[in-house]
Amino acid sequence: MMTSDAKMTRFQQLIDEGVLSAHELAAARDTAAARGVELETVLLREVGLPKTALLQALAVRYQCPAVEYDERMPVAPELLAGLDNERLSLSRWFPLLRDGNTVVIAANDPESTAVSEEVRAAITAERYEFQVALNEDIQWLIQDYLHAEPGRLIGTERTGLAFWRNTMALWRTRLACYRTDLAAARTHLALLRWGLGFVALGDALLRLRGTSTGAMTYGLLMLAGLVIGLFGLRGYLAVRRSRMKPPGHHTLVEVTAATLPFLEDYHFIPGTGTAIATKQTMLARLGDFLGDHCTILFPQPASRERTHLARERNVLAAQRTVAACYRTLYARGRTGLAFIRTGISFAGVGLALLRYFPFGLLTAADGILLLSGALITADGLRWYLPVRRELSEVPRCPVPQ
Repeated sequence: MMTSDAKMTRFQQLIDEGVLSAHELAAARDTAAARGVELETVLLREVGLPKTALLQALAVRYQCPAVEYDERMPVAPELLAGLDNERLSLSRWFPLLRDGNTVVIAANDPESTAVSEEVRAAITAERYEFQVALNEDIQWLIQDYLHAEPGRLIGTERTGLAFWRNTMALWRTRLACYRTDLAAARTHLALLRWGLGFVALGDALLRLRGTSTGAMTYGLLMLAGLVIGLFGLRGYLAVRRSRMKPPGHHTLVEVTAATLPFLEDYHFIPGTGTAIATKQTMLARLGDFLGDHCTILFPQPASRERTHLARERNVLAAQRTVAACYRTLYARGRTGLAFIRTGISFAGVGLALLRYFPFGLLTAADGILLLSGALITADGLRWYLPVRRELSEVPRCPVPQ
């Protein structure tokens, strides 16, 4: 344990550079002693000094580099094997990396003989390099890397949880792009219906009131409808061929399920369960599965609160992912209904023209309308019917208690 004078000496550089006066540093030391906290904590939180200033002062004091906490630091698992987190917390040191035959150690007091002996007893190396770090940063390193067994999935638990959040976010982005393609297809189908309306109106007027003057007008109306319809058909077919065919309904559900295994790896809560009846479809069962993880945890020690919050963020992200899959299936269903509306419109107009007008030059066009309408309706049923079952089984996750 450092004496009061030793603590003052650690930050002598702050006085030498005029950052603080000796009186201000002594007042901060007395405040820290009265509250039972570290002097560096008072300097950071109450005096408002930047962390870089404290690290620079420590680096000058100990004549060694300073290191700052970074949760992305690639600490090798072999350096963590056999370390006692409570012992490290008391001694205030942590292994950072192995560079050839040299092991880099972050220590709050690099000149401490006790720390040096402890490091040599715990880690075998030809050479040791000590770098000074704030006690707060060392405690964060210990909490990040030693609250679970080394080598779990991807480094620390929160890093693994962040990986799965990114995986789910990537999949939700793909689902959003897929829904955009479906919306584009529905827009082109609407253009097809507009074109059909113009063609049907021009056809009917041409047959009913065909004159030398009117024929030109009605023909232009049919031509405009044909252009609009071809433009919508071209856009629809482009989307249909390139992006809308894959993935299918089952693929959407299976990939969504593949983004959720972190619940078993990181968020398993023994002894919990919800009284939700399991539904029949796979996606609905995924939604029910999330219900077992909608539980507020209070981890011990309280310093793991960030890990707890990361778990909760992942559960919320999983709920958004399942909801995004449902929205995509809804979009497929709406697109299928748009196919059916368009097909029925084509078939209805074609059938009405065939029944109302006698056989003539335009009868073949009426038959094409009827046939194309039937094909588009069948295509729409292929899109809508597979998702109809999912639409009736939307999960309802319970409110956390």
